[in-house]
Amino acid sequence: MGQVPIVDQLINLKKQDIVSFHVPGHKSGNIYSRFNYKNFKQVLVDIDTTEIPGTDNLHKSDGCIKEAQLRAAEVFSSEETFFLVNGSTSGIYSMIMAATKPGDKVIVGRNCHQSVINSIFLGDLQPIYIYPEVDKHQGIALGISPCSIERLIQDNPDVKAVLITYPTYQGIACSLKKISDIVHKYDKILLVDEAHGAHLGLSNRLPDTALKCGADAVVQSTHKSLPALTQSSMLHIQGNRIDRDKLRFMLRMHQSSSPSYILMASLDMATMIYKSKGKQLMEELLENIEYLKIKLQKVVGLDILGEEIVGRNYVEAVDPTRLWISMQQYNVSGHQLEQQLREKFHIQMELSNLYGTLAITTIGNQKRDFDRLYKGIYEIGKGLKVIKSEKTSYSSYSTPKVVYSPKEAFYSNKMTLPIDNSEGFISGEYIIPFPPGIPLVIPGEVISNEIIQNLKAMKEEGIEILGLKHNNCEYIDVIDNELVPATMR
Repeated sequence: MGQVPIVDQLINLKKQDIVSFHVPGHKSGNIYSRFNYKNFKQVLVDIDTTEIPGTDNLHKSDGCIKEAQLRAAEVFSSEETFFLVNGSTSGIYSMIMAATKPGDKVIVGRNCHQSVINSIFLGDLQPIYIYPEVDKHQGIALGISPCSIERLIQDNPDVKAVLITYPTYQGIACSLKKISDIVHKYDKILLVDEAHGAHLGLSNRLPDTALKCGADAVVQSTHKSLPALTQSSMLHIQGNRIDRDKLRFMLRMHQSSSPSYILMASLDMATMIYKSKGKQLMEELLENIEYLKIKLQKVVGLDILGEEIVGRNYVEAVDPTRLWISMQQYNVSGHQLEQQLREKFHIQMELSNLYGTLAITTIGNQKRDFDRLYKGIYEIGKGLKVIKSEKTSYSSYSTPKVVYSPKEAFYSNKMTLPIDNSEGFISGEYIIPFPPGIPLVIPGEVISNEIIQNLKAMKEEGIEILGLKHNNCEYIDVIDNELVPATMR
């Protein structure tokens, strides 16, 4: 390792010619090479600047930034679009806190990103969680029931907003239009974390966009599925249910006062490519994906999640640009498949769990990428035999008793207990099994025997547990001396 370790390591990785089936969506800058507008790829360092005459100001734009945001609003079919340079996290914080005030109730899909839970903490909100269906043999979240959301609103008429993740990491889209109609029927606000759906408007073969489904505010990670640089995102608004002056204040509070012009330029570039070449590139991408799937039919025992799940478990559609690939029938775990693809074939997937691995494809990928992915999977599967075995299935999730808000729990005094002795105490930490990324318990919730047994079972299965300070998962921080009586659990 040299004297500039990050630079040295990144250059070493670049030399390995790794095929990217992970974010960011520009795929190692390949799409900038194909559409090299005014030598953009080569001048990135040269255009790194700050607020000087002629560059405009993100937080009070009236020049080129304003023009770029207006163009993005037109291209992405929103009434107003805000550039985000602190990632989608800053947009999630801002839209939730602009739509609420401290103490408000918010209905939240339990499979939400951690930034949503952090927003609940920062905004001092009262979350009401709704659980998605779960594919017990793939370890991934599926759809959310619109009827269940309606019942929650009826049971909590003072709820202020509903927040849904759409689509999921694996590209699964719930019945968002039905949810939108229900939410607005009761005059509530629909907020959507569309981090993984910035590309959805490029083809009618993809799920509808959240804006088309009627969302009031939508955050997109433009860098994940479109050609923008990492940490570059957008927040789209339509309708009058959110106070936009309050939103602008929240954006100033949650974003840097020295916003990166390189990141803003990349959002502008992504908008241009989306508008001028996006639909053509998306058709090429979908053709390459179909080409890959046809070739992979030769690999007996390989599973790729697809349209077969639509219409069940409240799944409205599946984004075909997300490839969830499983070799369970070969008794090859998702972790092993991801590792072998990287080590033997220089192919990097986005993530994996015990059951499968995820390829994120974008308009930045080219046919040769899919040829290499096919070759890697074919070589790994060659000679393996399908093994009949019992598939692991998850224990059912149930909603824990809530005693404190996450913020109250955070600021409470805590003590550490063995997990086995924690039943009935109020958690001071998260327990988040990955997969499927749905918290078993959140700070302020009561730890039940069911939670303890689920945690043990998942640990034995080799599932990664996030959120606990003690990585061995044998201890947990709880609210000091607050054992909830059994009758109240």
